[in-house]
Amino acid sequence: MADGTFAVLMLILGITDMSRNYCGTDTGCLGKTPDQARLSFSAGEVLERQAEAAPEIYLRYDLGHKRGPFQPAFGVSVGEGGETWVGFGNTYEIDLGTRFYAELHSMPGLYFDNGGFDLGGPIAFRSGLELGYENRSGWRYAFSYDHRSNAGIYDDNPGIETVQFKVSIPLR
Repeated sequence: MADGTFAVLMLILGITDMSRNYCGTDTGCLGKTPDQARLSFSAGEVLERQAEAAPEIYLRYDLGHKRGPFQPAFGVSVGEGGETWVGFGNTYEIDLGTRFYAELHSMPGLYFDNGGFDLGGPIAFRSGLELGYENRSGWRYAFSYDHRSNAGIYDDNPGIETVQFKVSIPLR
């Protein structure tokens, strides 16, 4: 699953959920409803594939609302070699019961290699899966796996994967 599979999965699950649970409501299919805003901090490792294994930090802000089943989010990550990604997209959460959850995300953005790993161009898409636990205070702890690439819009599309540990803080 080291490509756009997570983004396609998010789209299929989200549209199915939207048609079943949101389109018949007063707000409509993509109506705006309140949700928990969160600030997330992740630290992890870029996996050795075409890139060298290296640490990366990632900060994400999930806005305090949803559009249908999708929650908008902003993100920024910085790798050890100075590689920087900044993006905006959506998350889709799946309740696994008893405080456990899965979350898919898909976020287009801009990538600056800054002398580090080259993703083939400045436009890069980030998509992934997070599996986690939410405590009674609303703090979340998760393991996350994601993929970044330019989706083939440039001649060279090496792509990278990252595994991270993530902590999300609810904002009130």
